[in-house]
Amino acid sequence: MELIRPDALYQQLASAIRSDIRSGEYSPGSLLPSESALCERYGVSRPTVRQALAALRSEGLVIVQRGKGSFVRAAAGPPAVTLERAITRSAGRYIDPDTEWSQVEERTAYRATTDATTGPVLGLDEGEAVFGCDRLITHQPTGTRALVRTVIPFATAAGADLGSDALLRPQAEVYAALEAAGHRLTWHERVTARVPAPDEAAALRLPEGVPVIVIRRVTGGNEGPLLLEETTISAEATQADYVIVPQGRATARKSGAGTKE
Repeated sequence: MELIRPDALYQQLASAIRSDIRSGEYSPGSLLPSESALCERYGVSRPTVRQALAALRSEGLVIVQRGKGSFVRAAAGPPAVTLERAITRSAGRYIDPDTEWSQVEERTAYRATTDATTGPVLGLDEGEAVFGCDRLITHQPTGTRALVRTVIPFATAAGADLGSDALLRPQAEVYAALEAAGHRLTWHERVTARVPAPDEAAALRLPEGVPVIVIRRVTGGNEGPLLLEETTISAEATQADYVIVPQGRATARKSGAGTKE
């Protein structure tokens, strides 16, 4: 087959292989022809073949196994993990939802400053003092991993009588402490998808080409944001479940992360 379209050769080759994958000529999980075979079939150089395969890897269509070759990525099954995003209370107490998750590593709190991302989310200028905590957790039934980052401004911690170890406490206890300090809590969540950074992919044990979803929850109080919680997890293995209630009711939340009493 000769490639004659005006696009760059590697783009033409990637398009041809992509079409073969979608047509079923190369089924999910099957081994693609070798680089030399693709060179011969399409009349292109080895660097062109490698560029085309790299493009398909970035799309998540192809994975490479060292010493074995390039394979069509297997079709994803149903999500293995459902994240229940409702804020739950029972008998006047917040309930921690993470009963099926365990820590991979011991978590530690640290001091940091807001950056161009966390500052605006928390209503702070860049460079303001915060406590932070990064956790790597695993879902016991499935082995799915998640990265959880929590950030609380110094002023919030001091106002709620939370020390530097505040972020080592369960989520429910932090919410309770903020409420006890006189805050009427609200929650806002935003979900985005992106390509993981190399260190994130390694920590989460993600196959090549798998994106992540990032769920950013901001806990608000009487005068603005109090707490940021950010969960990064495989988009392929995860679905998020929300309780939606109409705005204007006592339990309404902007994000639809409802409260169960």
